[in-house]
Amino acid sequence: MGRRTRARECAFQMLYQWAHAGEPMDRVAEAFWSVRTTAPDTRAMAERLARGAQERVEALDAAIAAAATNWRLERIAAVDLSIMRIATYELMAEPDTPSAVIIDEAVEMARRFGEADSPSFVNGVLDSVMRSVRRAGEAKSV
Repeated sequence: MGRRTRARECAFQMLYQWAHAGEPMDRVAEAFWSVRTTAPDTRAMAERLARGAQERVEALDAAIAAAATNWRLERIAAVDLSIMRIATYELMAEPDTPSAVIIDEAVEMARRFGEADSPSFVNGVLDSVMRSVRRAGEAKSV
């Protein structure tokens, strides 16, 4: 597993824990890293993604809700929502990372951590999010 993939996975896990534990992100990150080790650059990317998504969760949820037609946010599985929050944050805040890479990695996480229909659901929602936040010239579906 590559460093950026591992960072995205760690960010997803921290954000999921933050959303369900009700603890401040500082405490979540401290607990997470107390049982996990990784390279410093991987850890830095994971923290940047998790903290960025946590700080902008309302905007991310609005973008996801707008893209998830016929789905209320409350009905989206918690795992899928956390994966999409990380990916949506990256689509919005990290324009140098190609959309296809972000979406592909999110779909792979959905395949690994979600339910049977999670990969296609995550792909469809993130494709719609990407189209609304990225330039049309880069709009490539995975």
